[in-house]
Amino acid sequence: MDAVDELVADVWATGLSPDTHPAAFARAHLDSLGAVPIEALHRVPDRTRVLVGGIVTHRQRPGTAGGVTFINLEDETGMLNVTCSVGLWQRYRRVARTSNALLVRGVVESAEGVVNLNADRLAPLAVPVRPTSRDFR
Repeated sequence: MDAVDELVADVWATGLSPDTHPAAFARAHLDSLGAVPIEALHRVPDRTRVLVGGIVTHRQRPGTAGGVTFINLEDETGMLNVTCSVGLWQRYRRVARTSNALLVRGVVESAEGVVNLNADRLAPLAVPVRPTSRDFR
């Protein structure tokens, strides 16, 4: 099997891949778009607008968040918390709820070593497998 077939078989059989992250197969495309790998965001200045891409691992809307939705995005280098305002969620609702992988443009929030992204645009990202996310639990 080639690398993509092996990834698909691993995810089908176990729900994950021990060798390759699905986002790694999109890295060339992400790089061509100027997307920043998640692990590199800690070197990006606060309040900088960036593009990132990755797999959606979960979506959350806590009752205390005033309608704000949080998406956890993961690429082959790390994980990132993405904040989606009420207006952004309404504008991109279909993409935000149904895409297993996303391109997210937003503004970096970096404080005390923690990096988050305030999203201002969402788009689907094609990856070779459709891992499931844990949503609104």
